[in-house]
Amino acid sequence: MMNDFDVVVIGGGPAGMAAALAANEQGARTLIVERDVRLGGILNQCIHQGFGLHYFGTEMTGPEYAERFRKRVAQQNIEVMLESMVLALDEDKTVTLLSPQRGLMKIKAGAVVLAMGCRERTAGAIALAGTRPAGIYTAGMAQKICNIDGYLVGKEVVILGSGDIGLIMARRMTTEGAKVKLVLELMPYSSGLKRNIVQCLDDYDIPIMYSHTVTRVEGSPRLTGLYYAPVGKDRKPVLAEEKYIPCDTLLLSVGLIPENDLLSGMDIRMSPVTGGATVDQNRMTTVGGVFSCGNVLHVHDLVDNVSREAETAGKNAALWALGSHNEQPECVNVTASDGVRYALPQRISAKEGKIRLFFRVGNVYKNGRLSVVSGGKEIAFRNFRVLAPGEMGSIDVDAAAIEGDVNVRLQL
Repeated sequence: MMNDFDVVVIGGGPAGMAAALAANEQGARTLIVERDVRLGGILNQCIHQGFGLHYFGTEMTGPEYAERFRKRVAQQNIEVMLESMVLALDEDKTVTLLSPQRGLMKIKAGAVVLAMGCRERTAGAIALAGTRPAGIYTAGMAQKICNIDGYLVGKEVVILGSGDIGLIMARRMTTEGAKVKLVLELMPYSSGLKRNIVQCLDDYDIPIMYSHTVTRVEGSPRLTGLYYAPVGKDRKPVLAEEKYIPCDTLLLSVGLIPENDLLSGMDIRMSPVTGGATVDQNRMTTVGGVFSCGNVLHVHDLVDNVSREAETAGKNAALWALGSHNEQPECVNVTASDGVRYALPQRISAKEGKIRLFFRVGNVYKNGRLSVVSGGKEIAFRNFRVLAPGEMGSIDVDAAAIEGDVNVRLQL
């Protein structure tokens, strides 16, 4: 049976656009399905600088980065369906979607690229105690309300969590005239980039308290204040040291969840650490012809890395659909230990060439050695001064040196 499209890309953010362009370059008939009214994803609301330094060699805002890709997509023979929601994905790569222009429809794809991004954890997800007043937002929602809708969400702000979006919103709220009174972080370290700690908190004299969390909120109908306390080694609050701070707004930057709901009925092996699929070096999942990239695979700190990874997925999806590489290869497994939370890809099938492994650590480590071991031998290493959870690292290995399962670990 002829496929409707060689490659269907689900999601039109930075990952989806880069994947579609890479697939199109291989000669694949490509479709992007995007639920929003325009391509670009989260970048459309990220009006701050800091994007594109690695990919384009110049610093730009999120909308500028997205616009460069939108123009490239428009110049290619890539079909785009906006305001369209994918309802189901079957293992035979049939995509069921709902479009206001075309109604309910099924599309048969030769290969599918998952590029749906991620969503934020909410107050309900972290079981925030207290009343349910107005004035509690995820940091990303506050960013959208401020940068796209043009409204200030509050005047006296506390931020829970030091993820990059929360740090950036601390600066944004300050420049818009609000008072950011405090940033609280459950862990003893920040989960954001070091540069954002400096540029968004230190430069604006915004205090951050590590190993602290919100214990309860109060107020009706709007937030009037909250209680916070330090946490012990078990990360549970020490209520005897609870303190109160008045505020009218609480922003939550408490983690991101890859949007993998579509995969619930598929036999795709998932990673309990990343929340995304397990993939090989081509970013193919355990279902042949289904690829994953970007924040739906694992949360990135730089959009430049998202674009590069998506190009890998898009290119190999096209090769699979066009028949060049359409068999599941035998793989060795990649694991992580001794301080490394996860390594990706989780499987390697290549017999030659360089394989770039990405990893995140589980704590702040100084003056050590990152070691990659296969077959009882060290096949790659990297000495480091500092490794932190907020920054994704990478190391290259020679595929020809792999003699069995691969383990990425720290030596201190």
